[in-house]
Amino acid sequence: MSINLFDLTGKTALITGGVHGLGMAMAKGLGHAGAKIVVNDHSSQQAVDDAIAEYKSVGIEAFGYLFDVTDEAAVITAISKIEAEVGPIDILINNAGIIKRTPIIEMEVADFEAVVKVDLTGPFIVSKNVAKGMITRGGGKIINMCSMMSELGRDSVSAYASAKGGLKMLTKNMATEWAKFNIQTNGIGPGYFATSQTAPIRVNGHPFNEFIMGRTPAGRWGDPDDLQGAAIFLSSKASDFVNGHIVYVDGGILATIGKPSNED
Repeated sequence: MSINLFDLTGKTALITGGVHGLGMAMAKGLGHAGAKIVVNDHSSQQAVDDAIAEYKSVGIEAFGYLFDVTDEAAVITAISKIEAEVGPIDILINNAGIIKRTPIIEMEVADFEAVVKVDLTGPFIVSKNVAKGMITRGGGKIINMCSMMSELGRDSVSAYASAKGGLKMLTKNMATEWAKFNIQTNGIGPGYFATSQTAPIRVNGHPFNEFIMGRTPAGRWGDPDDLQGAAIFLSSKASDFVNGHIVYVDGGILATIGKPSNED
């Protein structure tokens, strides 16, 4: 009997911040692979309701919850509610995050700490409490949304890069501690993607668009759906012996010092 290594039928996946953008794209991929989808937002019930309607419109079974990933008491309550109402969480994607673009010398300590709290402490809180159930049940999958800023610096994103660099190492430490419980913890590091947020800078002639097109060997911005394959792989049986790695879905940016020319 053949086994579909990528089949997620019967699995429940929690994608934090999965109400729009890259989180929603990955959640749709998991949903089409058979998983029940659970998403959250921290402030807007309307955003949650709209997302659930979108998932259902494409035939995906989805559920939404309102809670703040940085509030451990709220996270514990939400996890208990999700597992009682939807099912045990088999897959966790720590996708919720924020960024503040401010030069270091001008950045307030409170702003720096706010980014680290959401982008690094949040995944710590949610993973810690979801992992307890995974350990009891004998396994699970955790995916942390890292970034190319887990590896590289960039002007004005010191807090974000610090958090994402820390998240890379937290991913490795989670793998170190939890692999023996059959929990695979890995990360995904997106490159530059075509989303509503990047639309203003993706126009021909814009300096940043020209930079990305010239810096990326693939010669294009990523489509949000390009993340689905990595998300499905790291959520499925196909990755049962993959632990502590960051999969960079970046069109080759981190592989080169610049886009190859036509010259030898």
